[in-house]
Amino acid sequence: MNVEEFRRYCLAKKGVTEEFPFDKVTLVFKVMGKMFALVPLERVPSQANLKCEPERAQQLRVEHDGVVLPAYHMSKTHWNTIYLEQLPADLIRELTDLSYDLVVAKFTKKLKAELDAL
Repeated sequence: MNVEEFRRYCLAKKGVTEEFPFDKVTLVFKVMGKMFALVPLERVPSQANLKCEPERAQQLRVEHDGVVLPAYHMSKTHWNTIYLEQLPADLIRELTDLSYDLVVAKFTKKLKAELDAL
């Protein structure tokens, strides 16, 4: 999966926006204003940071050594960096869905209701 395919997949999810809150080269995807994916556009090969459950994050790092890493400048417990072109597209979609779902699960009732209303 390339960056543009990843971008389209993220933007197709309910309540998602994209922005550059940190600098001009780090694309951030947010659901209802809460970050669930980051893409450092200047990095080669293409990468994305995604939120993950701690045990699953560790498991992925072992199974995909050198392709799934603790996320740079993020909580190493809850975030992984994945190399987009080196993992199966189905796995990337699964991990993106998980990241999105983990963020949505922490929403207040009010924010969940706003998302549901979209």
